[in-house]
Amino acid sequence: MITTAFPYISVLLFIAGALALVEEKTRWRLFHYLPAIVLLYFTVMMMSTLGLWSKTTEINQAYSSLKGNLLPAMIFLMLLDADLRQIKRLGGKMLLAFFAAAISIGCAFILGFGLFKSFLAPEAWKTLAALSGSWMGGTGNMAAVQAALNVPDSSMGYTLLIDSIDYAMWVMFLLALVPIANRFNHWTKADGKALEEVSANLASKQQEYTGNKTTSMLVLLSGAMLVSILCQYVAAALPVTEFFTKTAWTVMLVTVLGVICALTPISKMWGGKEISSIMLYLIIGLIASRANFNELTQAPIYILLGLFILAIHGGLMLVVAKVFKLDLFTCGIASLANIGGVASAPILAAAYSRALIPVGVLMAMLGYIIGTGGGLLVGRALAWLSAV
Repeated sequence: MITTAFPYISVLLFIAGALALVEEKTRWRLFHYLPAIVLLYFTVMMMSTLGLWSKTTEINQAYSSLKGNLLPAMIFLMLLDADLRQIKRLGGKMLLAFFAAAISIGCAFILGFGLFKSFLAPEAWKTLAALSGSWMGGTGNMAAVQAALNVPDSSMGYTLLIDSIDYAMWVMFLLALVPIANRFNHWTKADGKALEEVSANLASKQQEYTGNKTTSMLVLLSGAMLVSILCQYVAAALPVTEFFTKTAWTVMLVTVLGVICALTPISKMWGGKEISSIMLYLIIGLIASRANFNELTQAPIYILLGLFILAIHGGLMLVVAKVFKLDLFTCGIASLANIGGVASAPILAAAYSRALIPVGVLMAMLGYIIGTGGGLLVGRALAWLSAV
């Protein structure tokens, strides 16, 4: 069993590298539906279940430190390809999709609680209201709803279990859908030309780098690390509310710097895409390493309820997509901006195009604004159902 940080990180990187190599060399049809980054979730989660590593103090510190510092650095590097002038061409359907996602999540919580309440604890409606605040905003919104409803921390266990396990499954599902985006857009009759033109224009700007690639990568890696540290330092000095946590401030600051640097010669340096991709694989591996298939047996009703809520949300989003002719990127980002927030919406956006990362960040920030109010509204509906 691994109990120290270096072997723990080394194994995660080895699994990621092995899967990426197999995908590149074999071109198996499996990878068309389940890319290596999705299989990384399953593989690392299985290793965690088998007890390959233990959650020692050293490993826990390595997890928190790496994830907290690499995520801002990764977002900054990915944003160097961003072009806000291209993003403007995506149109105004983003807001429609976002609010449709938030409303569908609220409706799914109400319907799910109505069907499952006989299997749940008497006060379960309070913890589910807090969870709805998280799935329409972020962790800060969940804490705000929890405080507003006077929910004790001891009652939040199963809610946090739903939030971690079902959320991880939803992220995997949305990433796995990326390869079928064209077929989905054909089914909804979505006009995907704007998204295609953004990606095409981005690709056309990529020219062969003539400088020293090692130097370029070193400059970008060190610069991204310094940006991460600087933004976290500044974020720690900014006022924290239930809407703007330190993480939210950090991501916002990194986004601003990334967008600004994308307009400078820094964006023409080589290696940003390659370094950020490695960071992405490691971050996905870190997230998966905290999950455990054994946890699924601890609270099957709560896990099933969470999956039911996500299924209803997904079904309603399909209806909205069909009626309003929305593309898969718009629907996926709107969904994950609500459920995953600033930590995961940029990751899904990057799976489509790095130029679209600011869209994911801005959508997630909007979730922080409505999450608390939405969670409290859902809470009122759940309280009424609980008394019926």
